[in-house]
Amino acid sequence: MPSKVRIALDAMGGDVGAPVVIPGAAISLARHPDVEFLLVGDRAKIEPELQKHPLLKAASKVIHTDVAVSMEDKPSQALRRGRRTSSMWLAIDAVKKGDADVAISAGNTGALMAMSRFHLRTLPGIDRPAITGIWPTKRGESVVLDLGATIGGDAHHLVSLAVMGAAMASVLFNKPRPTVGLLNIGVEEIKGHEEIREAGETLRAMNLPQLDYIGFVEGDGIGKGLADVIVTEGFSGNIALKAAEGTARQMAELLRNEMQRSWMSKLGYLFARGAFQTLRDKMDPNKSNGGVFLGLKGVVVKSHGGVTAEGFAYAIDVGYEMVHYDLLTKINQMLNRDGGALTSVPTAQEAVS
Repeated sequence: MPSKVRIALDAMGGDVGAPVVIPGAAISLARHPDVEFLLVGDRAKIEPELQKHPLLKAASKVIHTDVAVSMEDKPSQALRRGRRTSSMWLAIDAVKKGDADVAISAGNTGALMAMSRFHLRTLPGIDRPAITGIWPTKRGESVVLDLGATIGGDAHHLVSLAVMGAAMASVLFNKPRPTVGLLNIGVEEIKGHEEIREAGETLRAMNLPQLDYIGFVEGDGIGKGLADVIVTEGFSGNIALKAAEGTARQMAELLRNEMQRSWMSKLGYLFARGAFQTLRDKMDPNKSNGGVFLGLKGVVVKSHGGVTAEGFAYAIDVGYEMVHYDLLTKINQMLNRDGGALTSVPTAQEAVS
């Protein structure tokens, strides 16, 4: 890995912008002293925040622009209007030019994906990038993709997601052959859409050395940690993500209300406070923040727009790990560098014949 990990931050992205991005960067810097930041955005808004964090200021360079992509902009609008001068574009451009190893933004997801794909392009053999997240489970963590980059996908797309997800899991979990499951409405081979069944048959027939395909996984299997990698297309993946985040917040609120319902409940909370804190930490969506855009010729990480500074720091941590463990090289190796691992994927009919 390089002696310094260079991270470009879109300081104008998200619901708040610099007041969250800058302290988030300071938190991450304390955990990773070998980081240098490019802070892209309005200098007048960035500098007052930097003054509060001297160590971050010493490790940062500000790239000024007062153009920001709105959270309401459609991807096509973001690409047309002020594209090359926006903070989002300039952060991605730093990766393209080699001035940064990773770009991180809490801004408009559609615009970030459109700009990243347009400017960085996709890896050989990859048709469409995917948003990939780390999902807390009963057994630890799983890689889940796609969480909303694109809607729908044929068998080839799902197989490419499996390969890329396995690469990320092998990097993060130090597993040479991570297990992979396809999200489906049942575990039986006859269930699900045709493209899911075809992808399953293809993965089983190919028996790729870099992953262990275990079959279909139902929605409750994600939280159980039945596989290191869960593969689905973006529509169902995004619904699963938002449902899980909403359930976590609902459970936290219900527990809080119950603990305040009576003096007995309050007394019980005092005795079990440590256990409840551990549960709260595990259910906190902020601590699972940071979706990696896999399939690009560069590393881009998407943070939730409404996170706290601590939550944004977790997104920076994800970007740091992707660079630290050389994710792009690992994916390229799994794709046989020239995309041969995917361009040679047979159809399900050919695979089982």
